[in-house]
Amino acid sequence: MENRNDDEAVAEFNAIYQRWHHGELEVPLPGGETGRDVLDRYLPVLTDLRIRYLDDHDWTGDIIVVSHGAAIRLAAAALAGVDGGFVLDHHLGNTESVVLIPITDGRWSCVRWGELSPPFSPEPAPAPIADAVRCNTDPMA
Repeated sequence: MENRNDDEAVAEFNAIYQRWHHGELEVPLPGGETGRDVLDRYLPVLTDLRIRYLDDHDWTGDIIVVSHGAAIRLAAAALAGVDGGFVLDHHLGNTESVVLIPITDGRWSCVRWGELSPPFSPEPAPAPIADAVRCNTDPMA
């Protein structure tokens, strides 16, 4: 899929990426990495940055990591426990960011996803009849 942007390649990438967010990290992209490979390459760098700088009480700055949006989304979900459904529903646009802050015990908290703030939950499936019954309104009106 390298150097391809045709509809078939995009659909194949998206199908595999969705599987990664549903726990199937061992599925590889054709001729490329698995989700596990991406995380194994990506997460140690973030851990090292955290240990070197963010866990140092004298450090007062921020660290900015620039990467491919899909890798950012996968790593942020893994580090901060952001729901895979939310990640798949909320693509990051060009130059959008995810903000993670270190919390206790080596864990992270996601405090910003693009333009969104927590809580980060998947979009509810539309259920107009159930919604109307719950709200006591006529769904046909």
